[in-house]
Amino acid sequence: MNLRLRDDQQEALKLRAEEEGRSMHALVLQAIDRYLEQETDRESVRRLGAKYANHHAGLLRRLGE
Repeated sequence: MNLRLRDDQQEALKLRAEEEGRSMHALVLQAIDRYLEQETDRESVRRLGAKYANHHAGLLRRLGE
């Protein structure tokens, strides 16, 4: 896989890596891991929300009245 960054992204990533004393590669991997974790969490919340909304539909309807 090749990752093509805009010039401004490349420069910002380079500066951040230098500030943190880490490689650009390590920062990109961390960003990908965070994104994947957040999306997994969001999907879990969506599933649970749908499950409990369906399970408690009557109660939610009465609360809305």
